[in-house]
Amino acid sequence: MIIGTGIEPYLILALAALLAGLLDAVAGGGGLIQIPALFGVYPQATPATLFGTNKLSSICGTAVAARTLWKTVPVDFELLLPATVSALLFSFAGAWAMSIVPPDMFRKILPLILALVAIHVFRHKDFGAESGEGVSGQNKTAAALLLGAVMGFYDGFFGPGTGSFLVFLLVRFFGQDFLRASASAKIINVACNLAALVWFVPNAEPLWAIAMVMALSNMAGAWLGARLVIKEGATFVRKVFLLAVLALIAKTAWDAFVR
Repeated sequence: MIIGTGIEPYLILALAALLAGLLDAVAGGGGLIQIPALFGVYPQATPATLFGTNKLSSICGTAVAARTLWKTVPVDFELLLPATVSALLFSFAGAWAMSIVPPDMFRKILPLILALVAIHVFRHKDFGAESGEGVSGQNKTAAALLLGAVMGFYDGFFGPGTGSFLVFLLVRFFGQDFLRASASAKIINVACNLAALVWFVPNAEPLWAIAMVMALSNMAGAWLGARLVIKEGATFVRKVFLLAVLALIAKTAWDAFVR
């Protein structure tokens, strides 16, 4: 299955995974780096194989970022428990759906959705700077379940920008600042990746050797990114988030309308 030969593919993908882990730990969007790198190095491999390889690497880095942030940043378990369980279930459903329904319908609308997210954050300068009021009470549990279901299914079925979408939605609807939203998003993302892997590993033949090398690099990048988040705070996360979303807009628009 491996197209590349020698040590060069490992070096290229290790560097890509390091950068992806760092970006993902701060604001999401690591797939912008890691997935194109995999497709570039192994152009003849099946998409399912490369997505499975990506998930194996990503879950390791996301878990490291989640653990590092969890020890320092307070998280809302009343929100995270239902959201994580829901994401776990629906991410598996999304991965299964991808095997029977091509996700092409998302390609043309995704840049527009991302553009609306960027505009909202740009227009509201204090958006996510501090914690504020959000959904509460029974509505909070229902909203958390819905958040996990929608983002879990999306991550399993299509995927680009899941971490960034999670950060935005946690700030917008649950009143979290960018720092807490980044920490919370990592925990939900681990569930999404884990559930998708339940489908990908037995069905997609991941590139195991490459995945292990990428996982180690992704973990190192995630640790560095999480330390940056803790040191620099919500304002830093907001800036990186905007850069990641703008890059996602450019990448998804190119994929949808040019390539």
